Formats: sequence, C-alpha cells, structure tokens
Amino acid sequence: MNFCGKTIPTRANAKYDPEDLHRCHLHSGHAGRCQEYPYLDHLAGVAPKVKNKVVRDATKTTGAAWKSDDAGPNRISRWVMMLDDEELLALGIDMSKLKPGIVAKLREKSASYDDCMASAKYLTYLVYGMANAPIPDQYTRQYLEALFGPINAGTTSCLICKSQLDFADFSEARRGRAEIETAHAQPRLHTPGNVGFAHRDCNIAQGDKTLPEFYEWIAGILERRRHSGG
Repeated sequence: MNFCGKTIPTRANAKYDPEDLHRCHLHSGHAGRCQEYPYLDHLAGVAPKVKNKVVRDATKTTGAAWKSDDAGPNRISRWVMMLDDEELLALGIDMSKLKPGIVAKLREKSASYDDCMASAKYLTYLVYGMANAPIPDQYTRQYLEALFGPINAGTTSCLICKSQLDFADFSEARRGRAEIETAHAQPRLHTPGNVGFAHRDCNIAQGDKTLPEFYEWIAGILERRRHSGG
C-alpha cells in the first residue's frame, strides 16, 4: 500500500515535534485534505475514547504521575525520547533533574515516528477483531485488511494470557484504570507484531519480562508447587 506521505503542519500541542515530521497516511493520489489517522475516522464516531486510547498509547510515553515531585515529561511523543540529553535540553527538557527510574521508563518507551504510526494502525486492527467490536465501515475495513489481513470479530486475544478480549471491557475501569491496556511481547520494542492489547492484570503480572521469560517464570512456579504438594 502506497501512502501520500505529504507533510502535515505540526499541531499546536505538539510542542517538541519537528515541523516536517507528521505525514499524511491516506492513499497516494487521494482527494481532499491530508490526514494522519484516516483509518480512525470511523472509530472516532462510534467510540471516541477508544480512538483516543489508540493514538495515545501508540504515540505517547508516560513518566511519573503529573502531581509527583519529579513528574518530568508526561505524555510526550515517543519519538522525542529518542533524542539525546543535549538535544532534549535544547528543547527545555532537563533529564538530569529526573530520578534514574523515571529516565529509564521514558527511554524504554521511545520509538520512531514510523513505528508509532504502524503500531497505531495495528492496534486499530486489533480493536475491530475483539468480540462485540463495532463493525468497521467499508473504507476502514479495506484500509486495515490491506495491511494485516481479514478482520474477524472475536479473534483478538490478550497478548499475554491468550484469552479472548471483549470490546466492552474498554468501558470498564477500576480506580480510573482501564481493564484493557496496550502491552508488548518484548518490552522496550514498540512495533506492530510486538504490540497488542492485554488485560490490565496480565500486563501488570508480565512486568518487564519478555513473554517467553514470563511463561517460563509461571511454569517454574507451577512446577515448584507440584513438587511441594501445595
């Protein structure tokens, strides 16, 4: 699939983005204005909070909580965190003032613009594959299926426990925390195929382990429990 690729002017709230970074992801030769997320138009109409989550999780990183003493850059573009400390300082971000753990968290979530855009498309595809998901319009279906294959409701599973995910769980929250989170099979790698959705509890359990490491850890627990007779 060939995309337009024309530069889209930097949005007012994209304080740290290079002016020529954002690009059009409509098909080449399209009519009308350029769009960065054309495949999200349908979702924006039927489930705007889910659409916003896809964009946020695909493109933004999170430091500490906003009200903490060392909050640092919070919800900043992942690609900005690929800059070195000197380049960030020129933008007004002094990484030396943040705790090492916050710096590590921000750096681990860095990703290129292209990887973020590709991840946003893949996450959108996974949304429509959930049980009870809205049916995409023809344009959205054709766009996403050309990239990732047929969309079939009920085929998207938790990246970690592999049980089926239900679109309705997006509306469920405990203490302000969504029941479905964006997760990574290989932490610190933000690309399609490595990114997916998972139950919040599963995502917390995986922590900073890769999926093979996590499964091995669980298997070890079960084996020791079996031998102990517990």
